[in-house]
Amino acid sequence: MIVGVMGTALASPLYPLYQDAWALNTGEVTILYVVYMASALSSLLFLGRISDQRGFMVVLRGGLILVTTGIIFSAIAWDYWSFLISRVIIGLASSLIVTSASIGLTKLTRSKDLQRAAATSSLLLAFGFGLGPVLGGLIAQWSAYPLRSSYLPSIGMGLLAIYALFLLPSTPPTAPKPKKKAFWRPSLYIPAGEQRPLFFIGSFSAFTAFAMFSLYASLAPSFMTTMVPWHGPAVSGLSIGIILFLSSGAQLMARRWPIKRNLSIGLSSFFLGNLLLALNTQYASPWLFIWCVLLTALGHGLCLIGGMSIVNRIAAPEHRAATTSSYLITGYCGAILPILGMGYIADQFGMTVALICFCIGLSLLSIVLMFFTLRKMQLPSQL
Repeated sequence: MIVGVMGTALASPLYPLYQDAWALNTGEVTILYVVYMASALSSLLFLGRISDQRGFMVVLRGGLILVTTGIIFSAIAWDYWSFLISRVIIGLASSLIVTSASIGLTKLTRSKDLQRAAATSSLLLAFGFGLGPVLGGLIAQWSAYPLRSSYLPSIGMGLLAIYALFLLPSTPPTAPKPKKKAFWRPSLYIPAGEQRPLFFIGSFSAFTAFAMFSLYASLAPSFMTTMVPWHGPAVSGLSIGIILFLSSGAQLMARRWPIKRNLSIGLSSFFLGNLLLALNTQYASPWLFIWCVLLTALGHGLCLIGGMSIVNRIAAPEHRAATTSSYLITGYCGAILPILGMGYIADQFGMTVALICFCIGLSLLSIVLMFFTLRKMQLPSQL
């Protein structure tokens, strides 16, 4: 799982280098990130059940081969469109890897503790996603050929992981092949009645968390140059990694907290972090920026664990997979729509205006969600 996802965010600290090499504008950079997220969303939407019906080991092997191919293609990309194709390949592979590896960890845990397996998957995912940009940024900072050499560790580890997986036996499918409904058909479900508002609170909290992380993962190098005295791929890669590492720590710390407390603190952190980030466009203080990163990491961890906990509590057993898919799709939309809008505004009016608009929009969404969290989570005492 770590090897499979570390290449997905590896390109984030390299975007300014691609921007200079190929004369890209901000909108084109955001498209590079959004195309990856859209591919991952499509894979989740249309191939979400393939691990159950083909066996997780078969899908994990295929996903690793596909993502390693995409990373190799990224390393040899010669123009914008060739690199765009590599991001599509990596996006399609990442969801297959995450789904199949999560199922594998659940099946292999000796204690049969599903909550522990889910927490393990979350921590490994965050570590893998964070490791990619940190390692890639450090190599790019001091390498003579940053757009080539940054990918070498991921390629080497990917080939080693593929070899290791083919030494292991395949696993049988856990679900029969469907007679009427193909494995690629989407399966979505939104709970009804009293549970629907809770579902929307959890889903749009994930939307906010995905949007906040995507801001740093796609455009941080573009606006960090005016806020911190340190520059280069290593700085932006470390900032992305720190958000994910601290988010993992926040989830570990808050795993036994009530859902209402997690979401209230997480959304408050996003509200305050966005206000400070908008304010920092005028003051350009590195200390304010550090606080923004810390608040974003805290909000990201607490909103994700709170949102997923809501889904686990309210989803009926026969609709659990479909409800989870609906939740994740809402989150992925948060990584796509606000970033596309920000890229368009940046091209028309400049990065500062785009960043202020983003911060105001996410602050308003956070405060609205916090209001409904405090109001709607009164009945279930465990929330």
